Amino acid sequence: MYGNSPLGGETEKVTLTRDQRQTLRRDLASVAARTRELLPGEFVVGSEVSDSETGPRATIAVQPPVGSVVSADYRPEDPESVTISAEERDDLAQGIAASAALQVKQVMGEDRSPTAQ
Repeated sequence: MYGNSPLGGETEKVTLTRDQRQTLRRDLASVAARTRELLPGEFVVGSEVSDSETGPRATIAVQPPVGSVVSADYRPEDPESVTISAEERDDLAQGIAASAALQVKQVMGEDRSPTAQ
C-alpha cells in the first residue's frame, strides 16, 4: 500500500550481473528503436541504464522538436526478471511516443496557421 512513499517497507537493492545488465540494455535499445519507428525523424530518442540507490534504472527519453524532454523509467524489481517483455517494450514505446507527440501538440497549440497551402 505504501510502496511509493517513505512509509513503505525497506526494499533491498537489486544488483545485476554483467549478463543481466547487457540484457537490460538490449531490451531498452529495442524500446528506443521501436519508439524511433513511431515518431518522425525530428524527434531525438535516447536510452541509458544507470545505477540508483535502489539498483539499476533503465531510462528512455525523447526530445521533441519543440517542448520539453519526455522520459520513462523501468526498474527491475527482481534480478531474476530483468528482461523487459515484448509486450512491455511495445507499451513503453507507444506510451513515450504518444507523450512526446502530445508535448509538441500542447506547445504548438491549435492557433498556428499552416506554413503552406
